[in-house]
Amino acid sequence: MDKKFVVLMILFFVVFGVFVSSTLLSGKIGNFARASTETDPSSTTSLIFAWPLTTNTGNKVDINVFVRNANNLPLDKKPVRLVTNLGLINGARESLSESDKTGKVSFVLTSDVIGVAEITAFINGNIQLSQKVTVKFE
Repeated sequence: MDKKFVVLMILFFVVFGVFVSSTLLSGKIGNFARASTETDPSSTTSLIFAWPLTTNTGNKVDINVFVRNANNLPLDKKPVRLVTNLGLINGARESLSESDKTGKVSFVLTSDVIGVAEITAFINGNIQLSQKVTVKFE
């Protein structure tokens, strides 16, 4: 066969193969390489609860954070940091803990000072929950 014809055939099959693989696999490769939204925590669907909301100084207040994704499904093994302006969370001004398989993280807030404690939660270090909780110490 002619060498030019062989080169053109090889070039045709290479271009055809690149075209077919880019059209058929473009969505699959993009979805495979992209981070899943199923594992990304959401600041709007995640929740924070405290009980009781009013208590005497020295008493313990239970604080629970529920880590959820955009589809409101629980996320496990996500680091949650709680920060307060009054009192101590698990014995410190801020505390870090990891969510369990139900997405729940539990903390304990105490204060020896009268006032209102504002509690803020952060997931993965940088995602601040859209809601905050306040606890009044009397």
